[in-house]
Amino acid sequence: MRVRTGGDRREFLQVGAAGAALAILGEAPRAALGAGFRAKNERPRLALIGAGGQGTWDAIGAAHFGDFVAVADVDKNHAEKARDSERIGKKKAEAFEDYRKVLDRNDVDAVVIGTPDHWHTKICIDAMKAGKDVYCEKPLTLTIDEGKKLREAVEKTGRVLQVGTQQRSDHNKVFLMAVALVRSGRIGKIKKVTAAIGGGPSGGPFAKETPPPELNWDVWLGQAPKVDYIAKRAHADFRWWYEYSGGKLTDWGAHHVDVAHWGLGKGDTGPTTIEVERAVLPVAYKAGYATVDDCFNTVNSFLVKATFADGTPLEIRDDTENGVTFQGERGKIFVTRDRIDLEGGAVGALYKDPIPESLLAELRNGKALDGHMENFFACCNDRGKPAADVWSHHRALSTCHLANIAIRLGNRKLTWDPEKELIVGDDEANGFLTRPQRDGYEIVV
Repeated sequence: MRVRTGGDRREFLQVGAAGAALAILGEAPRAALGAGFRAKNERPRLALIGAGGQGTWDAIGAAHFGDFVAVADVDKNHAEKARDSERIGKKKAEAFEDYRKVLDRNDVDAVVIGTPDHWHTKICIDAMKAGKDVYCEKPLTLTIDEGKKLREAVEKTGRVLQVGTQQRSDHNKVFLMAVALVRSGRIGKIKKVTAAIGGGPSGGPFAKETPPPELNWDVWLGQAPKVDYIAKRAHADFRWWYEYSGGKLTDWGAHHVDVAHWGLGKGDTGPTTIEVERAVLPVAYKAGYATVDDCFNTVNSFLVKATFADGTPLEIRDDTENGVTFQGERGKIFVTRDRIDLEGGAVGALYKDPIPESLLAELRNGKALDGHMENFFACCNDRGKPAADVWSHHRALSTCHLANIAIRLGNRKLTWDPEKELIVGDDEANGFLTRPQRDGYEIVV
């Protein structure tokens, strides 16, 4: 962690991030992994749905707390690799193509979901309706309407849903430290927040091909329109197509816009206006849709300003160092994954006074300063609210979705009603709050 002291005299203090954070933050309430959704001393039974790169990484983390009995993926190679992995399935788990067969099993307590974004909401809801707790990668949703459905499903089923926005539990706690400093007033009233998330790629035109035999392309598409297979639509490159994701605005935006909302205390609301100051799309658009189907189509570069009802602006941009900046009346805090830079009033606050434990408890929903997966399993046991909950994630991601809608509609200014969750006076824009779903892939709470 680097601490920048600010003022005319610039000093840099190198300290161990984890140790410094814990010293500054003090001791937070701890929640033991005691008896809960399985009998005491019995490890929970887990399933992995979506066994690509990120799903595999998440499953390896979950395997410290439970045992995988099933894996599912529409790519046979992915499923078999996870099944045979000594860190996940250990050649004991059963592999499926259809995730519903996993949910039918009575011996599955919780699922880890690492599918592409356009499948997250449906599988989450189906899993919770089947009585499973869920750890799902971010972003949870493809549309704002999906976020409302997920929120309803959690409230109806009472299941635990942890979002894979690990910055809320990062190992060195720099994001928690930054948010705690902001929320405790150490830099005064916030004048502006910036979430710098990097830009997206251009690519194409790509060749249309026959799907590989190990991949069920029709099921991979799910709710999205049926189109010819293009290798660059699937697997790691899916996020650069609006049909399946939202580009950088929902990829890194799910992390940094979430931190911005968290720091501002906007976990239950959203901005009132969205203004696009700059945006470059990789292909031509008409009425909100790309005019070609063989190229990446999510936004390349952008500067979007989301303004809240109290007048606080949040800038989402691609062209400055990746991280979140809180600019206050008495100082500035910049935080990214490897450090936190403090200027002005934040510096004197760093070691002067610990953050109140009551604030830490609020920021962590009453849970200890544990890792993200550990937090999930603690909540599975005590039925508590996870560090990255569906309510606050939905609100932060709604800001990202609104930015994409505004850009897709020709950099249109949007007025948002965060209580009704509707765009004011714009029927065309409201049409993008949801999407048509192919028969057989509808999302039902």
